[in-house]
Amino acid sequence: MVRVALDAAAAAGVRDVPVGAVVFDSSGRELARAANAREALGDPTAHAEILALRRAAAVHGDGWRLEGATLAVTLEPCTMCAGALVLARVGRLVFGAWEPKTGAVGSLWDVVRDRRLNHRPQVRGGVLEAECAALLDTFFRTQR
Repeated sequence: MVRVALDAAAAAGVRDVPVGAVVFDSSGRELARAANAREALGDPTAHAEILALRRAAAVHGDGWRLEGATLAVTLEPCTMCAGALVLARVGRLVFGAWEPKTGAVGSLWDVVRDRRLNHRPQVRGGVLEAECAALLDTFFRTQR
């Protein structure tokens, strides 16, 4: 699933951080994919996860609830994205590289495991971590 998210990251514009996200239904069928598009859209909320969740909710059939779905993403979600996947009732999160500066799934914060919230997805981090991190390293090296 993270390999598919890596493919999705390739669609990021040249100025956008290459993060890809894909939502799969409970049977493993792809519902939606997206790449970061903050720069391309001029939208601070246009993270890959948010865009993919929106698209998946539009095709899933139950409006906004994505129960049983898996979100695969190349980078540990930030606070906004972690909150969105909790609110969407995503059943499982699988991600690649850890993000020590802004990660909200164990690195800086742990939004998805907060017992005060009404939903806590299963989480698996570090999947294809080296490949996901290399994509980001290459991008930031060319930006500096």
